[in-house]
Amino acid sequence: MPADGIAPPRRTPPTIRDVALAAGVTVGTASKALNGRGQLRPQTRERVRAAADRLEFRPNDLVRSLQRGRTFTVGLLTNDSFGRFTMPLLAGIEDALGAAEILVFLSNLRDDPEREAIVVASLLAKQVDGLIVMGRRSDPRPPLAVGRSHLPIVYANSRVTDPAALSLLPDDAQGGRLATVQLLRAGRRRLAHVTGPAHWESVRHRHDGMAAALAALGLDLPEHRLFRGAWTEAWGHDAVNRLLDADPTVDALFCGSDLIARGALDALRERGRRVPDDVAVVGFDNWEILAAAARPPLTTVDMNLHDLGREAARCLLAMVAGERIAGVRRLPCSLVVRASCGAVAADAAVSPRDAPPA
Repeated sequence: MPADGIAPPRRTPPTIRDVALAAGVTVGTASKALNGRGQLRPQTRERVRAAADRLEFRPNDLVRSLQRGRTFTVGLLTNDSFGRFTMPLLAGIEDALGAAEILVFLSNLRDDPEREAIVVASLLAKQVDGLIVMGRRSDPRPPLAVGRSHLPIVYANSRVTDPAALSLLPDDAQGGRLATVQLLRAGRRRLAHVTGPAHWESVRHRHDGMAAALAALGLDLPEHRLFRGAWTEAWGHDAVNRLLDADPTVDALFCGSDLIARGALDALRERGRRVPDDVAVVGFDNWEILAAAARPPLTTVDMNLHDLGREAARCLLAMVAGERIAGVRRLPCSLVVRASCGAVAADAAVSPRDAPPA
């Protein structure tokens, strides 16, 4: 405050009229220039934009939203409290939406139906342009209740049974084939599978992919080499001990998650089995903080959630623009090769003639 105790007058934000006056054009011309509309000479449009920058003019977002019929905001909803799946999805979504200058509202629903109803109602009141619902599993969930709003919704790493909805998921069966083919290319033939709960859809699909890859070479997965349980290191450790007690000739292990694989690696080391010399191991998720720090570093299937997030945002923008997209789409996984299965290239093929008898 000045010494005389009188505060300086507050500077009011510049208006479109100030920009027009500074650029020497009418208010209508200034508005067209800043909104990219109208048939204006490039010199005029540039002069108006330069005046707006000089005056630090910021258009009123509310007015622009009313003019365009959109708010340029999107709601992102998740039930993944740990962020393991949400964070890479969110990064891909924000990459795509940021390029379109769209802001996001992120909310954790915490598997609470009442909270979900409140959050959805709040987002509808904000007149968001669409919603992306992110999950941590592919098993079907109830569709969001949005009344008669016809709001575009994309389910990412999440699925509903409504055939009119769009659900984007990793291709778990293709990921299971990738892991199995990698182990077969390493010369392994006595494969085992330690995975999560039997009622999870992703568990079934990953097992189906493994079985298909084995069957292509005339091999199978005996029941005594298949262990289903919890998504924990402790289960991976316990299952491998049971496995080796039942069949000490196992030479390869496909784990349904990186967390299970970490426990499996510990058990193999304790039982004197060298990885990958004696037993090759492949995980699933590419949870890098686990996989890269494992002993040895873990070869694993990457669900490419960042790419899935980008595709979810791209589809949502297309739906906001009026395109109708529905159904369940499964996006391909990829393989990240590290030391746990040997130095076998990820892109080479396996043919039936390469397979000796089991």
